[in-house]
This record gives sequence, structure tokens and C-alpha cells, in this order.
Amino acid sequence: MTDAVRLIVLPEALYDGETEQPLADRAIVIEGGRIRDVTAAARAPAGRTLHAAIAAPGFIDLQINGGGGVMFNDAPTRDTLRRIVRAARRGGTAHLLPTFITAPGTSYLAAMQAVREALSEAEPGILGLHLEGPFLSPTRPGIHPPAAVRKLTPGDLDALCEGVGGPLLVTLAPEEAPPGAIARLGQAGVTVFAGHSEADHATMMRAADEGLRGGTHLFNAMSQLTGRAPGVVGALFDDARLFAGIIADDIHVHPANLRLALRVTGDRRLCLVTDAMATLDAPDARFSINGKTIAQKDGRLADAEGCLAGAHLAMDEAVRNMSRLAGAGRAQALRMAATTPAEALGLGHALGRIAPGMRASITLLSHDLEACGTMVDGLCW
Repeated sequence: MTDAVRLIVLPEALYDGETEQPLADRAIVIEGGRIRDVTAAARAPAGRTLHAAIAAPGFIDLQINGGGGVMFNDAPTRDTLRRIVRAARRGGTAHLLPTFITAPGTSYLAAMQAVREALSEAEPGILGLHLEGPFLSPTRPGIHPPAAVRKLTPGDLDALCEGVGGPLLVTLAPEEAPPGAIARLGQAGVTVFAGHSEADHATMMRAADEGLRGGTHLFNAMSQLTGRAPGVVGALFDDARLFAGIIADDIHVHPANLRLALRVTGDRRLCLVTDAMATLDAPDARFSINGKTIAQKDGRLADAEGCLAGAHLAMDEAVRNMSRLAGAGRAQALRMAATTPAEALGLGHALGRIAPGMRASITLLSHDLEACGTMVDGLCW
């Protein structure tokens, strides 16, 4: 890790999060954790220089459950968070929302406290928290423990509205939420996504009117698109207000559906997520969910019955897959990994673009889109 007073990044190709074509002969001038200027390379001021094939806005992973051999649910502590962050950086992730999935009772409070403490100490890479459950549909639990799936209570609302000191993303089933709950969460600054949901189109539209911001892992664990029942998938396609996370691992979503989602929603509403588990940067790691042992085989994570349990995926691989499988342009795929997630969280003013005044969070890649370095607020790894 290096902290430079003034750092000059000199990429052969700069993807700034806005332009469709890469910019050449540019210098990114960084001071005090911020981008001071983006100028012609020949006009760069003195400073420590860093060369790279490609520079792009720092990747933001909205959904990551583990990495480096550990799971956030198993031990919601600062040490666990640091190990997950280290593993995610190998794939170019600059910022992430550690994700705590459905667990009994109010177990999620421990996750909130761990992230609250990490943010109070400015732990590099920890952006906020994603709570995926337990307020889900009992008919769409996926790998989540069905016995722990439950309704959102007034006490839960009070606890969630206290926040964590940074972005808090809550995935819930809108059809199971009490009237007004999504609106109250939104007013408290909580980002609400629909997921593990059996909601119909009308329910999703009411939720969007109330402040719903998007959907978690598009196509997976949600009501599907049919001729007379658009379901959650159709609602996410239909409503331009809604973002959608998608797992581009060539396992969770068929390439044809990746292409369809990109054509319908565009890269300004579609966010790449990893849904990574303990095997990220530790492929031989085994872990358990709901008492079921999860193992990785040929890139697929599943229990003994074959139920998918997250993904064995890094963000740079997701970017390459969107290009290879869905035909996304490089600017589009990189935008889906950084710019769009920032916008989904309401952080587009600070993250997701390489421009003067933005936080100096940058992902450095090879010409083959393999991550080779990550910068977080001016700190280099």
C-alpha cells in the first residue's frame, strides 16, 4: 500500500466513465485522495508516476458475501471485512458493500455494527453494507435459510433507519413489506432493492413509487417475465427508474439473457455484481450456509442438491464476461462495474467517474481487462 502526496497516473487508455471511446495521452493528477485534474500527458506536473495499460473508475461491488476463505455471515468482524476487501482487490474492486444474508432474528445488527466501526475508522474499500434478507419471500428463499425468512417489523425499521454511516442497501420482497416501509427506509437514506421476491408488476410499480431503487441479481430468485404476468423481471425491464444487479458468471444467467438485459436496460441501469463467496481468491475454500456444505466445482458453487450458493467470480472477470458473452463495449462493461453502481447508491457525485473533484478510486487493468492494480481514495495496492 502506498500513499502519495501527488500521484500521476499515465494510462495508455483512459475510460472515464462517460465517454464511449478511450482517451489517449492523458494524465490523472491525484492529490489528497482526490482527482485534482485530468490533463494532457505532456502537461502533467511533477509527481510520482504510475503507468498502466488501462485506467477506469474504481469498481464498486454491491453484493459480495465473502472472500479470502471467509464469509461475512460467519464472523461479522473487522478482520473478516479486511480479508474480503483484500480478496476483492485482486479482481479490481475498489469499494464494496459486504453482504450479510438471511440469518435468525436480528443477527443483522452485528453486521451493521461491524460496518459502522469500519466506516468510523475509514477502513479502505468498505463503502457501506448490503443486507440481503431476512425480509424475503418464503417461496423464493434460494440458498437462504427458509426458517429465518420473516416479515419486517417496526423494530427492524427503527434499526435499519439508524443506518451505518455509509450506504446501506437492503434487499427485500416488496410484497412482504408493510405499507409505507419502503418509503420510510428511503427517507432515512436506505437504498432498497427487490430480491428473492414473488411480486407481480403492480406491486413492483407501487414499490417504485414509494422509492424502490432496483433489483438484486436480475433473473435469479424472482418472479419471471411471462406474457400476461411481467413479474419482477418485467418490472425491472419496464421502469426506467430502477437499477438491476446482475451476476455475469455464465452460470447464474444465460448469455442470451445477459444480452437481452443489456439491450433493454442499457449499461446506465445494469450493475455488475459478483455475489462472491469465501472461494474468491481462495478457490479450494469450503463453507456452509444453513448447515449445508457449499463446494466449488468448475466455477459453480452449490450445495449437495445443486442449489446455487453465490458465485465464484471476481469483478474483472464479470467485466470480461459482459464483453465476451453479451457483446458489451469496453466502456459499457467498465461503466457497469463502477459508474452505474455509484449512481444506484446515489454516489455519482463522488465515485464512478475519473474527473476533477472525484474521489481518487481507480482500477488499473491490462489490455486484456485483467486487474493489475487498485487505487482507493489515492491509496494504491
